[in-house]
Amino acid sequence: MNSDTAERWRRELDGWAPADITVGVIGDPVRHSLSPRLHQAAFEAMGINGRSLPFEVPEGDAPSALDAMRSLGILGLSVTMPHKEAVVALADGVTATVAALNAANCLVNQSGHVSAHNTDGDGLVRSLHEEASFDPAGRRVVVLGAGGAARSVIEALGRSQVADLAVVNRNQVRAQTAVLVGGPAARVGQLDDVDDAELVINATPVGMDGRPGLPTPAESLHAGQTVVDLVYQPLVTDWLEKAAQAKASVMNGVPMLLHQAAIQIELWTGQPAPVAAMRTAVAAHMTPPGAAPG
Repeated sequence: MNSDTAERWRRELDGWAPADITVGVIGDPVRHSLSPRLHQAAFEAMGINGRSLPFEVPEGDAPSALDAMRSLGILGLSVTMPHKEAVVALADGVTATVAALNAANCLVNQSGHVSAHNTDGDGLVRSLHEEASFDPAGRRVVVLGAGGAARSVIEALGRSQVADLAVVNRNQVRAQTAVLVGGPAARVGQLDDVDDAELVINATPVGMDGRPGLPTPAESLHAGQTVVDLVYQPLVTDWLEKAAQAKASVMNGVPMLLHQAAIQIELWTGQPAPVAAMRTAVAAHMTPPGAAPG
């Protein structure tokens, strides 16, 4: 075990009041993460004496992070980049979803036995139901992108029994690989598929701060569509603004973050997550497109 990591985390924990449950978030960078705020809001609403901390873990140091988790009795870790793939091989058990994606975003420590889960895709599906009143079952869907976030979404939508799931990506080989996790409805698509889609999800970094542009032509967006951008920095991308102007129903990436964190709380505590309290904790970040953020 890397005792330096465990000792550093111990010093960080000593700065907090004693707690019955400790969880955290590992990544690099990680200090910007909204997850500790979501976890803390959940614990308070549930009456649990818990704490959630961000732990900055450089790439390649995931093994020491899991060792520290076990030695310090940390109940759970939310996992962000660049560790989502590395933790899979380090866990003692993985879910079927993690095995399919070779990526995990949540670790559960039960008396030293660490299991790996992926709540990203299910968080997106829950956010569609709860925040957009949209049931993907039987719908025509386009997912833009074929990276880790896209594959999580594709896998979960495939389990949600969508009618058609078109994966659009500039790299056709990556698109074909992503299709493999989406079930029988998934196929490699083209940008033209956006015109007829009922749900369009941007899972690329296009539109993120420092990456200007639109992932699809603005004219392909229209009323009757639900348009989701997993980007939330900025809260309102140019693409979402165009979609709102076209009278589409729109949603940024914060609701997915909210609901994947809620599923993590349920995995860690075995209790239903207080979603309303968690939503309140990040309400300012769920600014509807068309309105000025902040």
